[in-house]
Formats: sequence, C-alpha cells, structure tokens
Amino acid sequence: METVRIEYIGELRTKAKHLRSGDELITDAPVDNQGKGEAFSPTDLLATSLGTCAITTVGIAARTHGFSIDGAIVKVTKIMVSDPRRVGEVIVEMNFPANGYTEKEKEIIRRTAETCPVNKSLHTDVKQTYIFNF
Repeated sequence: METVRIEYIGELRTKAKHLRSGDELITDAPVDNQGKGEAFSPTDLLATSLGTCAITTVGIAARTHGFSIDGAIVKVTKIMVSDPRRVGEVIVEMNFPANGYTEKEKEIIRRTAETCPVNKSLHTDVKQTYIFNF
C-alpha cells in the first residue's frame, strides 16, 4: 500500500503527503545545489530520519524498561561529501534530562539508538556518529 505521495511543484520543490495521517511537508533543493534552501532538502530528511528513528526506538526501549527520556533533545548534523555528491556522515547528538540513569539504562539507550531501523537501512559508506550526553 502506498505510504507517501510526492508532487513536484516546480522550482526544485516537492510536496510530500503522508497518506495515513494527511500530514504534508515541503522539500527544497539546498542553496549549494541550485535551490533556495527554504525547506528541508531530501538529504536533510535522510539525516532527520536517522535522528528521529534513534530517539523513537530509545523511547520504546525506555517505556519497555520502565524509565523516562521525556524532554530529550536530539541535534543532527549532516555532512555532505562529493564524488559522488552524497551524505558522508550523520552526527546524532542525544541530550538526555538529568534523570540519574543507571549504567544498565545508559547501555540500553546506546545499544537501541545505534541499531534503529534507519541505522540498519543506510549504506555502510554513510558514517554514523552518535554522541550521548546524560
């Protein structure tokens, strides 16, 4: 079943609609690739996908193991490379509230983030760097 429908709306922009929820988002080509940089670029979404997947799966693990990560902030940095132009590295910095996490909980967080489905879907040429601040 179709998940997302994407319309090219001109000027290097697209409108993507998530069919189940009806949510929409606009993408724009980045300034360094002929775009205006006024919205997420497709490669921004790739990097965002890794960060949101990591924190979402950590949230599932936290719920399962009876601790909270509410208020955690994830900062994502995308590093492009050339020849060919692609995402070379995604840095995912996860900042957790001062909840006094045990060493076991910290290990659950690390292991879960580093094995989320998006992590496992990206080519090994895309370096993934995780930083955990507790």
